[in-house]
Amino acid sequence: MLGSAHPDIDPAPSRGGTITARKERADSVRNRAALLAAAARLFGAADDPDSVKMADIAQAAGAGKGTVFRHFSDRVGLVRALVVEETRQLREQVTEGPPPLGPGAPVDERLPALMAALLDLKLNQRALMLALERAGAGSPYLNPAYDLWHSEVAGMLSGVHAREDADYLAHALLAAVRSDLVEHLTSQGAEAGQLHEGLRKLCASVLAHRAGGAL
Repeated sequence: MLGSAHPDIDPAPSRGGTITARKERADSVRNRAALLAAAARLFGAADDPDSVKMADIAQAAGAGKGTVFRHFSDRVGLVRALVVEETRQLREQVTEGPPPLGPGAPVDERLPALMAALLDLKLNQRALMLALERAGAGSPYLNPAYDLWHSEVAGMLSGVHAREDADYLAHALLAAVRSDLVEHLTSQGAEAGQLHEGLRKLCASVLAHRAGGAL
């Protein structure tokens, strides 16, 4: 009958609304990707993470400043989202990749491999990781990324030490790759090779004393 709508077919206004919504979602995805790419470039080139402003990121991405806030709420939200993107590959390697980073390797291989990868991350993404650690009331311990790495390290140590000891020692090991410490040491002239060697020895020391006595 003319004028009646089939119950399984959207009327024209709904189709138009669906197409518009899909276009807006596609545009939103592209805008977000462009903002993250621009932020990665600016943080990668920055000496001081505080010099990277939201307005600079928006301009580099060809977007308005309001677009940045709509996607990330504030600068902390943008930094956290960017860290998620920049650490995605490492997280996948640790959770489901091949040894020694992935599951299955003995702890005396896997722990040093993870700590070395985290140190490389702090060295290669210096300004971004400093910005992350300064976010959340200035404490890296309030950032979700910290909880992820602490859980991984503590899990590795739980087969070596008592649970309470493993939890504390995981915090102590992660303190050795804090961005502010890495920044301080490199500003004093320490080279990447020296930092890696010291970290390797620290891991070996933690693993040398097992629950119930020394090896």
